[in-house]
This record gives sequence, structure tokens and C-alpha cells, in this order.
Amino acid sequence: MALRYDRTGFNDIVICQDEEEFCYGTDAVILAHEASKSAKTEKEDCAIADLGTGTGIIPLILSQKTKAGRIVGVEVQEHSFRLAEKNAGANGLDGRVTFIHENVRDVGERFPAEFDVVTTNPPYTASGVGIESVNSAKAVARHEILGTLEDFLKAASLILKDKGELYMIHRPNRIVDICQGCREWSLEPKEMTFISGKPGEKPNLLLVKCVKNGGRDLKIMEPFAVRDGEGRFTERMLRCYEV
Repeated sequence: MALRYDRTGFNDIVICQDEEEFCYGTDAVILAHEASKSAKTEKEDCAIADLGTGTGIIPLILSQKTKAGRIVGVEVQEHSFRLAEKNAGANGLDGRVTFIHENVRDVGERFPAEFDVVTTNPPYTASGVGIESVNSAKAVARHEILGTLEDFLKAASLILKDKGELYMIHRPNRIVDICQGCREWSLEPKEMTFISGKPGEKPNLLLVKCVKNGGRDLKIMEPFAVRDGEGRFTERMLRCYEV
């Protein structure tokens, strides 16, 4: 175990992470930013859930970018869950930001139709595809070992209120699975944004916004490039760090 403390760039929020396990990247920052733009998060009675929260980076960011009075992170791996709890306490967020040690497969019964917004950055790789990391924590974070895409979508649908919003980042090569799964669980895709490392590059991430029981009207949004041709953050990426 090699713990480190990092400044997140969101006010004075710091996060403790284990260098030997999965550490957050720009995908989490983008996801939190997009979710924070929801009109629902402008109200103090807004409730947000983050499925597969890891050490809690998305709830920590959302605590700074929204007025939501209740932010809950769900994490199946005990070590990451303990660090997430530690991070909430270290940043003075106890009470407003809480964490649950549970598999997403079980949260539907625990929180039926309780949340206005759900975020998730689930494992990208289907079970049995690709080479799994010998590090079990990294393997669970990257591969559908303890939760499939369908498990995350089902959980989101069950815990969202009617017309609640799901924000998810995944891989473009799973777009058919994503659309099929969303429709199956009454999560209507409303916006899709393809994300690439630099302008003109093939997208490696896909941001999806869904509305529970929403009407059929999908918009493909302007492509998102994380860095410019010189390797610096683009203006759009820099806006994701604004509070």
C-alpha cells in the first residue's frame, strides 16, 4: 500500500489515493462537471448517487460544483471504500457526502427511486475480454468482474426518480450495448459526446446523458478534446476544473 495525498484543484479539496490501485483521471473530472450542469443540482434538496465511486473523487468534486445536500458514493471494494470515507472526513464533508460499501447489484432495493441524479464511470471492459491486471483492485475497476454494464444501468434506473438523470462515461466500442441496456431499463439516451485525447484523434471515451422515462430525442454533441495540439488542456477541459 502506497498512499498519497493529491490536491484536486477544486477549492481546498484533497484526496487520498493508493498508488498501487486505481487512481482517478480526467474522465472523472469531465463526468462530474457534466453532471454538475444539471438544473437539478442547483437545489439543496437534490440527491446524487455515484455508482462505483472508488475513493470518492466524483462526490468530492460535486460537493464543490453543486448545491446538492445529499451525495452518496457506492463502492464494492473495501479498501477504496475506507479511503473514500477518510476523504469525506478529511475535507469536512461528513453528513453531506457519505459512502456505502456495497455491490451496485444490491443498491436498488436499498435506495428505490431516491435520487435526482446518478453518475457512474463503470468498468469499461466486458468480462472475459482483454488481459486482466494481476492487481485485483485494478482488475475490478477496469473489467466487469463484480458488476456488468447492465448491473450499473439497472441500479441507476432503480434508484433514480422519474425523470431523474444518469450521466455515464464509457467506451465508444460499447455504444450498442449502452443504447440497448439503457432502453431496457427505461433510461432514454438524450445526449452523447465523443471524447478524444486531442482534436482530430479517434475518440476513446463516450459521455452519455440519459433521462429515466424520457422521450426519444438523442442529440450528438460537439466532440470534446482533452488537450490541444501542444499537449495543454483545452479551454473546454479547463472549464471542467472551474468551481
